[in-house]
Amino acid sequence: MGFEPTTTSLGELNFEEINWNAFQKFMKERSKSEYAKYCVNYAKKYAHCLLKKDFSEVRDLPRTVRGNVLRALSNLAKFLGVYPEFKRLKDDYSIKWVGKSTDEIIIDRLTKVEDPNELFKWIREVKRLNPDLEDFLDLMAITGLRLTEAIDCYNLIIQLAKEGKLNEYYNEEKGTLEHFKFKEIFLRKNKKVFISFVPKELVERIANNKKLIKSRFQVEKRVQKQGYKIRYTDIRELHGSFLTKYLTQPEIDFLHGRVSASIFMQNYFNPAWISDLKRRVFRAIEKIKEKTKVMR
Repeated sequence: MGFEPTTTSLGELNFEEINWNAFQKFMKERSKSEYAKYCVNYAKKYAHCLLKKDFSEVRDLPRTVRGNVLRALSNLAKFLGVYPEFKRLKDDYSIKWVGKSTDEIIIDRLTKVEDPNELFKWIREVKRLNPDLEDFLDLMAITGLRLTEAIDCYNLIIQLAKEGKLNEYYNEEKGTLEHFKFKEIFLRKNKKVFISFVPKELVERIANNKKLIKSRFQVEKRVQKQGYKIRYTDIRELHGSFLTKYLTQPEIDFLHGRVSASIFMQNYFNPAWISDLKRRVFRAIEKIKEKTKVMR
């Protein structure tokens, strides 16, 4: 059945009802044919994100691709008459339009947070409402792992502990989770993480927990339903900024998995030569733990 542009809601739509020929015509009337063509292709590929009201996949795309996908879904939303819902989803997932200058990006970061402690407060509130996520949020706060990486890490600790193989992942002497030993999980094409410093007591607490359902959408949605913004991506930004008090930029880049940013990182940087790296990271971890502790 064909679907004509009208005002409706996303809950009433499915992929098969979209008249893609009409949407292509809609685009050609508003832009050059070449742009219209790839916009329609992107819209088809990522329409499920709009229809399911889950922009986590869009948010995690590389910046250069994300902009094209956002423009395609924006046009599709206008065609379908659900543009206000598109805007809400973009805001709920803290997705910004790309293409801003470096200056504009820095200004956005400077003005985004009015109270430096607001994210620590967010973490404490979410932990208080969700005791089963407390150790998970602690893991995110002290490692700066991306949400998907944190879910994989959390579940892997539990799985290996049950199998009696936790020592294959957690190096107790160094105080590190050695993600690099599980390349298929943590060394993805565009997003990587090699090690994370984590206190033994947190690893042991996690080992005794139940696995999280391996869906970032469900983890995000639970917080959203409780009336809070989805701010998991902000935790990584906070972690990186907070560590500048204790670590150098190359050290932070390494812990965040950014090893290809410079010739120095590719050819010379080796954390094994930095004898006090563990001590300084654990100093930062103690401060983060203080700021995210839930008072009961």
